[in-house]
Amino acid sequence: MEHIGAVQAVVTALDFDCEPTAAELDAIELEMPVITAELELLDAQIVTLDREPSPLDVRRIRRARRRVLVARRELTNRGVAGAPEVA
Repeated sequence: MEHIGAVQAVVTALDFDCEPTAAELDAIELEMPVITAELELLDAQIVTLDREPSPLDVRRIRRARRRVLVARRELTNRGVAGAPEVA
């Protein structure tokens, strides 16, 4: 059997093999409160997938949604406050 090789020297991008940059890690750290709040909401929703939500489940989901909205608002406000002004 004959081996079929790539004609081009680089077929796949090597950028995917690299570690995240410091800027990417900083962006993840900045978004971590939103990520955590969304995970809590997802956990609360997963609990109710196979059964009718109890009043406690409904309250937990509602509070988790509020935490997501607060975290997104704070992230957006932080981004707007740090953005350069346009003249």
